[in-house]
Amino acid sequence: MSYFAAAVVREKGGWTAAELSLRGAADVDEVAERLRDVAPDADLSLLFVEADDTYLVILRLDEGEDLRVFGSDSAYAEESRLGALLVGDLKTSVTGLDEPEEARPAATGGDEDSEQPAVDPEADPVGEADLLTDLGVPAQRLLALCAHEGMMPADVTAEICQVLGCVDDVEELREV
Repeated sequence: MSYFAAAVVREKGGWTAAELSLRGAADVDEVAERLRDVAPDADLSLLFVEADDTYLVILRLDEGEDLRVFGSDSAYAEESRLGALLVGDLKTSVTGLDEPEEARPAATGGDEDSEQPAVDPEADPVGEADLLTDLGVPAQRLLALCAHEGMMPADVTAEICQVLGCVDDVEELREV
């Protein structure tokens, strides 16, 4: 399974991006350590891992601490060693949805006349969907991006990085 991993870090001068190799990582803590090493003094470090145009995992470190993880689909843990390493230990439900239960779109079923659900019934997102809320991407928006038909993980990363103001840096990494 192929992957692209982009570390996006915010320091005093703004956002910078760097590609990160996850080869040989033993566990998610080692991945977090590699993310920390990109910019040890960063206020905020994000890692976007896109796998086979199917799965997206986002890791977040605030000031090098408090690892938070979101995965677009728990199936990634079953599909690859890297997926198991990144999202295998996450609960099979998404946390961070502040809306009351009745305000959330249904994940499956429902009235045929109703709008398309925000969460793809085939996907099973895991982890902390609210990990980007303070950066302008609330949990429901992140879930909707991941579930949008035809949206690839690279597209979701680009949308998020557009909000952050670092989309050009990440796209430059893809071209190398």
